[in-house]
Amino acid sequence: KKRRVQLAVNNLAKDLLEIQSVRRQEMGTAYPLDTTWQKEFESSFPFEDTEDQVQITQDIKKDMEARKPMDRLICGDVGYGKTELAMRAAFKAAVTGKQVAVLVPTTILAQQHYKNFTERMADYPLKIGILSRFKTKKEQRTLVKMLADGEVDIVIGTHRLLQKDIKFKNLGLAIVDEEQRFGVENKEFFKKIRATVDVLTLTATPIPRTLHMALMGVRDISNLLTPPPDRRAIKSEVCFYDEKRIREGILNELNRDGQVFFVHNRVMDIDKVADRIRYVVPEARINVVHGQMKPELLEERMLEFITGECNVLVTTTIIESGVDIPNANTLFVNEADYFGLADLHQLRGRVGRYKNQAYAYFLLPRHRPITPEAEKRIKAIEEYMELGAGFKIAVRDLEIRGAGNMLGKEQSGHIMAVGYDLYCRLLHQAIRRIKNEKFDADVNCVMSLNLDLKMPDGYIPDERQRLHFYKLLSKSRGVEDVDAVRNIMIDMYGRPPEEMEPVFDMARIKALAEKAGIYEITQSEDALEFKFVDMRKAEAAEKALKGALHFRDDRAAYLPLKDALESPEQLPEFLKGKLKEITDSLR
Repeated sequence: KKRRVQLAVNNLAKDLLEIQSVRRQEMGTAYPLDTTWQKEFESSFPFEDTEDQVQITQDIKKDMEARKPMDRLICGDVGYGKTELAMRAAFKAAVTGKQVAVLVPTTILAQQHYKNFTERMADYPLKIGILSRFKTKKEQRTLVKMLADGEVDIVIGTHRLLQKDIKFKNLGLAIVDEEQRFGVENKEFFKKIRATVDVLTLTATPIPRTLHMALMGVRDISNLLTPPPDRRAIKSEVCFYDEKRIREGILNELNRDGQVFFVHNRVMDIDKVADRIRYVVPEARINVVHGQMKPELLEERMLEFITGECNVLVTTTIIESGVDIPNANTLFVNEADYFGLADLHQLRGRVGRYKNQAYAYFLLPRHRPITPEAEKRIKAIEEYMELGAGFKIAVRDLEIRGAGNMLGKEQSGHIMAVGYDLYCRLLHQAIRRIKNEKFDADVNCVMSLNLDLKMPDGYIPDERQRLHFYKLLSKSRGVEDVDAVRNIMIDMYGRPPEEMEPVFDMARIKALAEKAGIYEITQSEDALEFKFVDMRKAEAAEKALKGALHFRDDRAAYLPLKDALESPEQLPEFLKGKLKEITDSLR
């Protein structure tokens, strides 16, 4: 299993590094410094920039003003201002005479971006077009010709922009929203554009530090972590399906002239659900939308919701990505147990995007039980209500489902096969190996020591939680990781009892041994036996311990214990000391 994943990881690393090396050789466009128009455009942003937005704007401009094509990934929670950063980059490219392609995963999001871009850039002589299934064949043909002739400055489109008939006269920048949703079949297209034009990728899935480290130096990554000023956390409630509660929630929103999303993700009975809501809240003006509708009808109904003609939208997850209706501040998600954690968070991000207090109700069925996994997801969405919770949710989701969102679905299966931490280490090693850089091989040290190891039942009563902490300790990659786990335990359960110290010692010894390249430690009556992963590590240990190690062969040695210990209790400190001498010498 590990070998299969290793192969997949090597291929991913090759792809990433191949793109990087071509980008280094290619001479991209070096854009000039900001024009007066650029400064005017940015100052017309109606909100105050967060610190992160200021920093990332500078980073993007620095990338664009350099000769090497840009490949920057912006990660930010829903509603944290990624679109504004994309518009600034698009404006900088377009006023210099370059064409910009904005690629989005859904037709509705394309409409949304088109509206935002045209409104923000209305005062400037830029031609903005949209290409999606909402357009007739004739309109599409006209726009395709205009793109080839250079008559369109910025085009916003769905998968339609990836088709073979699309030719640009002078493409300078591609902005890709949620690239992982475009599928494996478009991989080659992205590979090609990355090598020749500036690419800015936006995602609402934050990257945990381990994956960030693995990709470091391969892609430039910016995290938007600061919430916009005046943003309030969305009040979330998990409850059983209750028509009285639904009526109350909808009326509260309508009474403040707001609008409501009601998400039901099954097309076959969505009209029935809408009829039921019409019966429960006759005062509401209700529309139904889903992805299987004719484009004209879908567009018409979305427009009615945007303009306020309709105030309750019964919808599938078609609204999940990027739909931004400032006046919609109440959300109901029906049968919430059927949704993934990241999906629930994305849906919740459709409301509360401005100053008004927003509410999200996650409805559970009364007539059937929910699975233990679904229960975990629902608990997590209720638990993570604060601003910026997306980061915690993404990390939790990565643990549950793997990083398919981040690296594409094909890699997700490999992550599930070996676990997220090991996957990141394999990717890190593969990248270093191809770049001919030194790296530590993956070591998992097996130990047989005469230590009494147990976590008292009374300290952590829940058996699953005890197992969880054992797992965290065994995965620790350094002494500081062990101390971090110990601190979490102190926060949750108070100071650990004395008899637990050998458990922490064992974890510290394991982490130090792995750093020293030792894959096995066995204690006999009068010695400790070490087995090393290679000769290089064995020689380094011999040198560090100044002849105290006795070698049986070039990778196995023993350390005599006779006269070294006054009592068996001293073993952990003695062993940690020796291993630390070895690891210090490797720096």
